[in-house]
Amino acid sequence: MAHPSQLGLQDAASPVMEELLHFHDHALMIVLLISVLVLYIIVSMVSTKLTDKYILDSQEIEIVWTILPAVILIMIALPSLRILYLMDEINDPHLTIKAMGHQWYWSYEYTDYEDLGFDSYMIPTQDLTPGQFRLLETDHRMVVPMESPVRVLVSAEDVLHSWAVPALGVKMDAVPGRLNQTAFITSRPGVFYGQCSEICGANHSFMPIVVEAVPLEHFENWSSLMIEDA
Repeated sequence: MAHPSQLGLQDAASPVMEELLHFHDHALMIVLLISVLVLYIIVSMVSTKLTDKYILDSQEIEIVWTILPAVILIMIALPSLRILYLMDEINDPHLTIKAMGHQWYWSYEYTDYEDLGFDSYMIPTQDLTPGQFRLLETDHRMVVPMESPVRVLVSAEDVLHSWAVPALGVKMDAVPGRLNQTAFITSRPGVFYGQCSEICGANHSFMPIVVEAVPLEHFENWSSLMIEDA
């Protein structure tokens, strides 16, 4: 999760987020090189008294500064399109979870099981135990098996919400009357935090998302206990 004074993005916990981080660095490097070049040109033009007729009127330079931006845009667009298609790809999910947005909590239904579903509310500040995070911890976590493709069906019952977990590279709008889907694979065990990313009313800030990735054996034990308790 993010920590105070952090400048970069969160550490990736899924292959798609790793791709997004690489693309972010790629695009940022291009922007940095362009900025340095433009700054150098501005400083040199302001500080020098010399002029050159080949710079003031040159078809070769006009050709270069027309073609070069097009090449740069292609260098940004091709990796971006590749990642967009990767994010939209859902290959034979091992588990399907339906996430429903409410004012102001999330409910989860594991559709591969008959009686496995629960509501997930934020834990109030006064009820937090040492080590838990304020405004981010929930009473029930969405537990998933690590290194397994998980499909999440996202919808809402009242107003617009958005199911987002930055470390997994996942963000999907929850629209009443519409069923959207997204997918992710957790590459390591851990607890990953997110929040509703669509303004949905007075308590928009108080409906966090907690995804816990565990080994498959632990997930099976957890699901069995949840079904027995239900």
